[in-house]
Amino acid sequence: MIFLQYILPQHFLSKLMFRFAKIETLWIKNTCTRWFVNKYNVNLAEAELENIEDYINFNDFFTRALKPNLRPISESKLISPVDGVVSQAGKIQDSQILQAKGRQYSTSELLADKASEELENGSFATIYLSPKDYHRIHMPCDGTLVAMKYIPGDLFSVNQKTVRHVEKVFARNERLVCLFKTEFGEMAFVLVGAIFVGSMQTSWHGQITPPYGKKIINFNYKDKEVRLSKGDELGRFNMGSTVIMLLPERSTEINLIEGQELKMGQAII
Repeated sequence: MIFLQYILPQHFLSKLMFRFAKIETLWIKNTCTRWFVNKYNVNLAEAELENIEDYINFNDFFTRALKPNLRPISESKLISPVDGVVSQAGKIQDSQILQAKGRQYSTSELLADKASEELENGSFATIYLSPKDYHRIHMPCDGTLVAMKYIPGDLFSVNQKTVRHVEKVFARNERLVCLFKTEFGEMAFVLVGAIFVGSMQTSWHGQITPPYGKKIINFNYKDKEVRLSKGDELGRFNMGSTVIMLLPERSTEINLIEGQELKMGQAII
């Protein structure tokens, strides 16, 4: 069914999902949330609010908080920023990032700009968040925000089947690039949008999408002192999607394998 994604009104459907996720009518919200929990086997025992009736709307449920201390933060210098599954991870070879077997894309295509030299031969990790996962995104290490860039694009699904078949999907989908200064050097942290991802937001800016833009928008934070500690909340997705981390060449290589399940806070080097 991959071909359908080329003809579906991706942005229109995502706008509908965003509006639907904000509905507060009790019977609609509770019925749909209960269906979702059963369909995707969501573990509500981990949630701060275990009763679906306690959520204001579907979006409130989807971006739910976990019980305190449920995800301990490792003392490692680099942790998983999310609950999810490793799509790919490894070395960046001459600015090329592995998407799936036989498919690659470049750092400049992903960032919509030439990457710094320290990233072009660094390391990367691509982590997929499924619908059942915890959807708050956390800082993988201590860092200071330098810049942020909104890049418009398509909204293909980012599940494994699509990633294997759609060329350069992460570099063609809508995305948000956040550049941080860290102890490793420059780190690029990318939130990738997807169909039915109703919104993306960050802890320092708030909601980025919707509305869905048509032009690249740059945000400069060099003089604003936005500092995040390892484990701090960085942002949120509404519905499942993907995050990509790019680390400089001199950093320790990321120790992950394809298909590995991760919990936010666990060591990844």
